[in-house]
Amino acid sequence: MRKWVLSGILASEETYLSHLEALLLPMKPLKAAATTSQPVLTIPQIETIFFKVPELYEIHKEFYDGLLPRVQQWNHHQRVGDLFQKLVRTHGTGESALLYKPVDRVTRNTLVLHDLLKHTPCSHPDYPLLQDALRISQNFLSSINEEITPRRQSMTVKKGENRQLLKDRFMVELVEGARKLRHVFLFTDLLLCAKLKKQMGGKSQQYDCKWYIPLSDLTFQAADESDPPPIPHVPDEEIDALKVKISQIRAEIQREKRANKGAKALERLRKKLSEQESLLLLASPNMGLRVHNRNGKSYMFLISSDYERAEWREVIREQQKKCFKSFSLTSVELQMLTNSCMKLQTVHHIPLSINKEDEESPGLYGFLNVIVHSASGLKQSLNLYCTLEVDSFGYFVNKAKTRVYRYTTEPNWNEEFEIELEGSQTLRLLCYEKCYSKTRLNKEDGESTDRIMGKGQIPLDPQSLQGKDWQRTVVPMNGIEVKLSMKFTSREFSLKRMPSEKQTGVFGVKISAVTKRERSKVPYIVRQCLEEIERRGMEEVGIYRVSGVATDIQALKAAFDANNKDVSVMMSEMDVNAIAGTLKLYFRELPEPLFTDELYSNFAVAVALSDSVAKESCMLNLLLSLPEPNLVTFLFLLDHLKRVAEKESVNKMSLHNLATVFGPTLLRPSEKDSKIPTNPTQPITMSDSWSLEVMSQVQVLLYFLQLETIPTPDSKRQSILFSTEV
Repeated sequence: MRKWVLSGILASEETYLSHLEALLLPMKPLKAAATTSQPVLTIPQIETIFFKVPELYEIHKEFYDGLLPRVQQWNHHQRVGDLFQKLVRTHGTGESALLYKPVDRVTRNTLVLHDLLKHTPCSHPDYPLLQDALRISQNFLSSINEEITPRRQSMTVKKGENRQLLKDRFMVELVEGARKLRHVFLFTDLLLCAKLKKQMGGKSQQYDCKWYIPLSDLTFQAADESDPPPIPHVPDEEIDALKVKISQIRAEIQREKRANKGAKALERLRKKLSEQESLLLLASPNMGLRVHNRNGKSYMFLISSDYERAEWREVIREQQKKCFKSFSLTSVELQMLTNSCMKLQTVHHIPLSINKEDEESPGLYGFLNVIVHSASGLKQSLNLYCTLEVDSFGYFVNKAKTRVYRYTTEPNWNEEFEIELEGSQTLRLLCYEKCYSKTRLNKEDGESTDRIMGKGQIPLDPQSLQGKDWQRTVVPMNGIEVKLSMKFTSREFSLKRMPSEKQTGVFGVKISAVTKRERSKVPYIVRQCLEEIERRGMEEVGIYRVSGVATDIQALKAAFDANNKDVSVMMSEMDVNAIAGTLKLYFRELPEPLFTDELYSNFAVAVALSDSVAKESCMLNLLLSLPEPNLVTFLFLLDHLKRVAEKESVNKMSLHNLATVFGPTLLRPSEKDSKIPTNPTQPITMSDSWSLEVMSQVQVLLYFLQLETIPTPDSKRQSILFSTEV
């Protein structure tokens, strides 16, 4: 029976070879004519019409020449599986694409292999060879049906097992110090890192495999316990500059859509937007996720969220419990697996706004107040704290952290945080066990670690957050439940400076009134807060950026307003981030910004000047035009911020970071409308307008922070800087 099946294959191959020979006959004269002045066909046309015909002929001729003598000298123990294996493997990945063209040949060979296996005993030496050839042939057939068959969740591997896709995502890989965008696929037995090839000539997208690690060989800890390579950070000013460019291009796209001038201009802007968002996607993550192959190299991914890093580790470790044997893929098997990724993938687009649907929500812009109440469901007493992450411009950022609640099964934090949202759609919550042992190190990351006890996330639904009331919710995470309350204030309302008739207290009162009442040049609240921060907050990571506990900030606000004599004692007992938050709140609630409403638009124009000499002259003249209390307070604060930036290697707060935090706080005008000059005939969305205005405010403060000295006239310097008691 086997001989009969093989005789049919021989006859079919003989016919197929004769057809290929017939195609080869006109190739030589056509190629010769192509080099003359009157070609019948061009060389590219010939290569398209006769695509890979010579190579196909050689492969099938070799198969036919090998099979013919074996069939002619047939006996029961004769082997042919090696010939079929060689045919479907086509001597390596370079020629594997040849089998995609004559699809009927692949289909026929698959049916033949089915028949041969049916009539081959399991004990026959040919059986495993034929089984392997059938598996490869079936996967080829599956690959070419990508466009017309539904997406599969798995592919066939040896011994009839299924390799299923568990998780995939676009990630940034650090390769020899350079950031590369990759698509990472986690299968039931291996982790594969692929690169998306550029589309050429209308062809469908394909992946190129960069590396893979069998899960049985994957570890998060290097065998030699070597220190991880340093992660090169992209400067914050570059990140913010990219965000501003993105906001500007988005604004231009909206204007083009309204003007309805044509598709070409819109397409050009979308291409620019895609380029800038891709750069931001590469530049933003700085948290390392290292994976190691026990038998080879180590690789480093960069992630922006501890939530996501924990997610990858968890799913890999869980799957590793089911993986026991190491293995390696042949070049053809690896090519087939990589080809299958295109239809198995669950994440189809790089996370860029250009890939989002027009009706998709742009997210929330404004401030989200979150109260972290308590947690329940813990099995043992632990030292616990929570962190909050929100997404912004396509990646997640850590925004707040509760205090550590010591040794309990039912922590009651009841801490409130104010989190700024920039197109945010999701709030993530992580619960950690605090590690106080300095000897306990995380060998996976080369730094001290606190164990993640649970994590969860909440979609930020604009509809449910529209009201002014607090929304209570429970976040379940690994058997633990954390209770939260949330309240959202849109940017339109949260950024308004409210006029105040208040004469007592300090918050919401004009700075000139406060300094006159106190008989000082700098308000007492500013001096006290800066003194306490300089005493114990200069090396605090994220000082001024990390949110302080809202209840502590409100307590300090009330104490300063009431002129409480014990305020310094209160401050000494509070978290330093609450003191920093109190200072920011004071400047934010001033009825008029420190840089004044009158001069705000002039500062915005001056900082945009391209001539450096003219810019310096304008900026300094404007600064010295500020009222005396405003100027002295600003210079007092400016010196402090420069000292904070000197500790950047420890506190991670650069001059640009500080300008980003304080720029809007010190300059945001009390008028509801922007003072940044814009074209009134081309309105832009509020979110884009806000981004452009904030960048201008940041640039004004950054300019003064970067000046080594403020060259004021001698008379002004004497009267303001040296003859005053602050």
